[in-house]
Amino acid sequence: MTDLALIWDADAWCADLLMQDGGLVVDDGMRSAILISLFSDARAPDDAELPEAGTDRGGWWGDAFPYPIDGTGDDDAGRNALGSLLWLLRRSKVTSETVRDAKQYALDALAWLKRDGVVKSLDVEVEAQGERLAIGVILERPTGPGRQRFDFVWEAS
Repeated sequence: MTDLALIWDADAWCADLLMQDGGLVVDDGMRSAILISLFSDARAPDDAELPEAGTDRGGWWGDAFPYPIDGTGDDDAGRNALGSLLWLLRRSKVTSETVRDAKQYALDALAWLKRDGVVKSLDVEVEAQGERLAIGVILERPTGPGRQRFDFVWEAS
């Protein structure tokens, strides 16, 4: 599988397409899939405390419509939703609870990789680095390259 390569810029807090020699760079798509899964805002549950005043619960408008991937017609309670809930921690102080929540949000956002057979195993490590969280995604694919690690920095402010 090839895809346009995305590069994460922790200082600008965004991902962008990667260009080289006047053209768009492609890669195997895994890093891009992880970036989109982790750093797109999933819709917050109705009972979640929002990090900022207002009623915006985030999420992608396309998640309002069921799009089952298994052909059964059953959306299975939003299991196909895009993104993570990391954005709910945006104004949180970095504590052991924040680290724990970030790990769970990341695991939830990446669960589709295992469910869809893209990876054989998946783990997430989260570590506090001052007011930042270092997020490591460790995976093993069913075929092809063995164990791989992808590292990202997430600012909690």
